[in-house]
Amino acid sequence: MIELHSSPTPNGQKVMIMLEETGVEWKHIDVNIRIGEQFKPEHLKLNPNNKIPAIVDAEGPGGGQYTMMESGAILLYLAEKTGKFLPKDMRKRYDTMQWLFFQVAHVGPMFGQANHFNGQAKDNQYARDRYNNEVQRLYRVLDNRLGKYQWLACEDEYTIADIATYPWCKGHKDRGIDKAVFPHFIRWFEAVEARPAVQRSNDMAAEIRARMSKAVEGQAPINIYDTKDNAERLALATSH
Repeated sequence: MIELHSSPTPNGQKVMIMLEETGVEWKHIDVNIRIGEQFKPEHLKLNPNNKIPAIVDAEGPGGGQYTMMESGAILLYLAEKTGKFLPKDMRKRYDTMQWLFFQVAHVGPMFGQANHFNGQAKDNQYARDRYNNEVQRLYRVLDNRLGKYQWLACEDEYTIADIATYPWCKGHKDRGIDKAVFPHFIRWFEAVEARPAVQRSNDMAAEIRARMSKAVEGQAPINIYDTKDNAERLALATSH
């Protein structure tokens, strides 16, 4: 059994999709970042960086429980554990790792920053332009790659690189990314979204959001966009 301690953010959804794709036994442990549950001492034991996701594998390497943080590392771990979605051919394997790290280093951070400034700092035109322009560039990188390959890392294999990138691209319509300008990206996106495991994960993500919203009714949320108190929250949570 694998426990996924998470919220259905893009990084959380990466791992949900992977768990559904591999068919391992797993369950979702809700961590509501809107009320600061990522700062609870019990979560910090799993992820000292007060982020989601984290997993707990009851049958880890060498036997016994094993805990992991960082979504990209978790995907690599699950791929090697199950023997799925990470090619055995070494060239394809390294291609997959390159495009996985491309998502972790570029797509996630830049898309996240664009989302933040578009939603929370509409008066900061410089920041909005900086990150929105970079997002457009990254979609072009994806489209160029997918014009040559069926899947992101490999011509003929769906891999953890596809799994990692897909959740971050769900908002492409809001960014004006359409078939006329980015045909290869749209072809790939629709192919990933048609997979039964991805559809199950998307349904579960909606259910988890509804469940988490109901569970915290009446509780005071924290402002997750105001980071000035995060260091103090972490210090308080780890002071005992």
